Amino acid sequence: MPTTRKLLNFLILCVSFACSTTAQQIPHTYVAKKNQEQLNIDGLANEDAWKNAAWSSEFIDIEGVLTPTYKTRVKMLWDDTYLHFYAEMEEPHVWGTLKQRDTVIFYNNDFEIFIDPDGDTHNYMEFEMNVLNTIWDLYLTKPYRNHGNVLDHWNMKGLRSAVHINGTVNDPSDTDKGWSVEVSIPWEVMGEAYKGATPPVNKFWRINFSRVNWQYDLTDGRYSRKRREDGSFTPEYNWVWSPQQVINMHEPERWGYVYFTEDTAHPERFEIPDDEYIKWYMYEVYRKIMTGEHKEESLAVPEIIRGKSIAINIKEELKGYVIYVTSPFSGKQLMIDTDGKFIEQK
Repeated sequence: MPTTRKLLNFLILCVSFACSTTAQQIPHTYVAKKNQEQLNIDGLANEDAWKNAAWSSEFIDIEGVLTPTYKTRVKMLWDDTYLHFYAEMEEPHVWGTLKQRDTVIFYNNDFEIFIDPDGDTHNYMEFEMNVLNTIWDLYLTKPYRNHGNVLDHWNMKGLRSAVHINGTVNDPSDTDKGWSVEVSIPWEVMGEAYKGATPPVNKFWRINFSRVNWQYDLTDGRYSRKRREDGSFTPEYNWVWSPQQVINMHEPERWGYVYFTEDTAHPERFEIPDDEYIKWYMYEVYRKIMTGEHKEESLAVPEIIRGKSIAINIKEELKGYVIYVTSPFSGKQLMIDTDGKFIEQK
């Protein structure tokens, strides 16, 4: 990490999107409707509520470039007690080996959920499960880049989950169609990551999904991750709902937007607020600071975002710096501190 003085000199030179390696793509959005029906958590979506819920866009590879080999898509619902998820994954060879909770589930093919309720990139949740319904749930105080604590033994109390196999698991003699999962996470659990334990009606959360898929070897009829000739594992595929643009799920500022509505008859399309566009811009600058990458160039003109001129401001503090912008849209002061936490003040 550069010294504060060097950092401020750099920031004077690098305050536009030109300093970013990759400009932020617009994240995907989803409108989650309120559920009025009792759901049987069985890994299927037979209830009318699920049938009437919209599908997400199909998953893309994590960098947002390649089309995955197998199709994946999700649905979401919510009620006064739970936030519900349903996912379907095409897969001709459904296999899994891990049976112990809180083991590293992505060493098998898996399905993952990431939730940041207040969108500040800190205090977020990660959930993983494999075809055997083995769970790994984590609470992260900060992204890995900010060296936070990973609470590996934190559990989602009251969680409900189920898997349905459209075929046969761990049987290489046939060709499967895939597997589906159903997950219900209590609001009470998620209240540990934001102020309140009630549904965020008419608000949005930052959420993303990932599917890890491995090439496989068969030894004596048993599946395992494929190895190269030197004994190392071949790389996994990472397929996600909203592209991360980098092979890293732990940049929460890139996750999708899920809007929660009670209007089940006429759910309106969610429009991402203008301030979020400024926020993406600010994180582009922040990530450049973290990596120390910049171009020696003359003072950059303010960036034009949504028709408004946006200029980055930097304030030096005892323990680092704060990046801040006064939004021309809301009048709020938007800030990112040295630790990467997003702060919003009226």
